[in-house]
Amino acid sequence: MGSGSNVTTITNALVFDGSSAELFEGSIVMADGVIKEVGDVAASGRTIDAGGRVVVPGLIDAHFHAYGISLDGFSNERPPLSYSALVGATRLGAALRRGFTTVRDVAGGDIGLANAIDRGVLTSPRYYFTGPALSQTGGHGDPRAADVDLCFDHGHMCEIADGVDELRRAVRERFRTGSHAIKIMTSGGVVSLTDPIRIPQYSAEEITVVTEEATRRGSYVAAHAYSPEAIRHSVLNGVRSIEHGNLLDDQTARLMAEHGSYLVPTLAAYDAMDRRGEQLGLNPISQQKNAEVLAAGKIAIERARAAGVSIGFGSDLMGDLEDDQLVGVRLQVEVLGVLDTLRSMTTVNAELLKNPDLGRLAPGGLADAVILDGNPFDDAAALWDESRERTVITNGRVVR
Repeated sequence: MGSGSNVTTITNALVFDGSSAELFEGSIVMADGVIKEVGDVAASGRTIDAGGRVVVPGLIDAHFHAYGISLDGFSNERPPLSYSALVGATRLGAALRRGFTTVRDVAGGDIGLANAIDRGVLTSPRYYFTGPALSQTGGHGDPRAADVDLCFDHGHMCEIADGVDELRRAVRERFRTGSHAIKIMTSGGVVSLTDPIRIPQYSAEEITVVTEEATRRGSYVAAHAYSPEAIRHSVLNGVRSIEHGNLLDDQTARLMAEHGSYLVPTLAAYDAMDRRGEQLGLNPISQQKNAEVLAAGKIAIERARAAGVSIGFGSDLMGDLEDDQLVGVRLQVEVLGVLDTLRSMTTVNAELLKNPDLGRLAPGGLADAVILDGNPFDDAAALWDESRERTVITNGRVVR
């Protein structure tokens, strides 16, 4: 075990280990950023008395946008990168204080921000990033309205890449610069202005070259996709992670399960845009698109669960909506219940990120945990009520 100064023990805890439906009483000993012992074990080093409250693994948000500082596409793509990074740092810090000790940034992030986090320059969750998402011309990642006559090829969140050769180069550049995975847009979206939501984007050949390049690097592809047509188009051409998936049907859900694809719902985003979008200047076209997918999100999760699809958790909140992150937890609990939502935010998302050391309170796991104000299995609001105190621990240290 590490030196005493690097050892922390959470005592008097009721532990959810990330998987089991049964809570157990005990202590959690952490040393040098790793969980060493869990259960009826002696305390050592610094102690944190949980007071009989429930301790859960550090939560994982698998659809986060550090550089999503606005509800307007160009306002995300074109400010100085230094400004986007500084605002992104505040968004990351806020997510950490809510209990999200790991995030996956799908459409944005870069090696500079990741290095700053790794070197302790800023307080942040563990940070996985894809770099700018790849979009076809006129696709979800193209921020231009139909009557805007200007060139756009890349920004902080999206890059336009058409054709097999362009996409191959772009994917290789992502991995050269540290990306964890690749994000592509394979259907229309809410915030983009010229693309119908249901129509699949990219050809089969274009998607396949992206997934082949990613697979060869031991990585995977996440695809923004809403409709059954777009989801099938993605999964059949090698995509592993379907983001949103609101219009999923039963047949397509079964196809996802057969291929081992994950669904990452983002219920918070549609709820927030419905309640707050007009006030915050969301384009009327986007408001109309949001209405099309809003009610369908929970139904899609029910269909995915019935088919046996692995269901993660994501927030996808842009601009000032980012403070609704825990609202997404409440919305997912309303569909899946507390246990499966906790699993979505811990072990399922850890499997998606290909890091089994995340999302579990067991020896060898990373020393990330959240002490909740109550037992969510008796009082589910303990998971999302921000007025209630919670203690967040990452790398074995309390987040101040």
